[in-house]
Amino acid sequence: MATPSRTFLARFPAGHPRGSWPADEYAATQRAQGHDAHVVMDLTTDQFLVVTPVTHPAPQ
Repeated sequence: MATPSRTFLARFPAGHPRGSWPADEYAATQRAQGHDAHVVMDLTTDQFLVVTPVTHPAPQ
């Protein structure tokens, strides 16, 4: 059974004048390259994170 996790591709400050746009644009570029990238908000650090799900095989 696989355990899902995430890989961080990039971080963008939430205080950016354009808001989440830079993160959204980066995620769109990654999706165009075939990566399943999504933007999430990290409230603890006040940043937008671009992440991709990664599945690691369970130890055997």
